[in-house]
Amino acid sequence: MKLKVLLSCIMLAGCATRPGPLPRVPPAEAAWFKFPDALPADTRREVPAATAAAIQLAMDDFRPRHVRLPEDASAVEVCLNQRQSYDVRTAPSTEGILLVRFSVSPGACMQEGAVNDMGATYAVDTQAWRILAVQLP
Repeated sequence: MKLKVLLSCIMLAGCATRPGPLPRVPPAEAAWFKFPDALPADTRREVPAATAAAIQLAMDDFRPRHVRLPEDASAVEVCLNQRQSYDVRTAPSTEGILLVRFSVSPGACMQEGAVNDMGATYAVDTQAWRILAVQLP
């Protein structure tokens, strides 16, 4: 019996997907880019650490990085599955809860007629770092 369980676990481990490496520009192609000595004060934005982590946690659930769309997916479907198609708003809720709202960015995913709101609002527990609830439109 133990052998069957062990073999099942080994076989299922092969089905687990691991996220691939994040996309990077090859060094030769990126050689032109130089960092400034400091971030420009007039255009920089500061995002508190807890807010950044809550946004990432919610985004990883809302639009996972390595989702494969069907080959016949429309241009709008492809667009709506890209993280950069969404604006993010955050607001504190009750103690230790941060609300994270994703909404389609104006001008993204253009088509004839309006794109239905494909966003969502997440309640993120910033003490236990887990998703408390999700509200869909």
